[in-house]
Amino acid sequence: MGELSHVTEAGEVRMVDIGGKPQSRRRAVARGSVAMSAATAGRLRELPKGDALVTAQLAGIMAAKRTAELIPLCHPLPLSHVDVQLDVADDRVDITAAVETTAQTGVEMEALTAVAVAALTVYDMAKAIDDGLTISGISLIEKTKEPA
Repeated sequence: MGELSHVTEAGEVRMVDIGGKPQSRRRAVARGSVAMSAATAGRLRELPKGDALVTAQLAGIMAAKRTAELIPLCHPLPLSHVDVQLDVADDRVDITAAVETTAQTGVEMEALTAVAVAALTVYDMAKAIDDGLTISGISLIEKTKEPA
């Protein structure tokens, strides 16, 4: 097992020095879901385009762009692409976020943050009609790095 990248040998937190690393094309994909009753999922599916799901999609995109402001030791990155998709299943909303950049460090935190905030937005919009909502399974499912 390696060392924690954001902690010195003395136990102090630090921002990782990426200054000597080359630029690479990087991509990360994360996913998560919001479990709910079938009735709530049905209500979300019936909404006109532009309502709750688009709001959650935009919230996820905005969150990816602001990750460095939310996670103290993350580097601010020039994101070249953010895609957040929400799919309503029978009893949940599945969320997938793909984030890309050309930079000296990866975009895993941006993809995870996009999914988390999109899920929180779905939760916020549906909590009035369903007190059994559960956010779960937020995880990184892919990360790639190619020469720039």
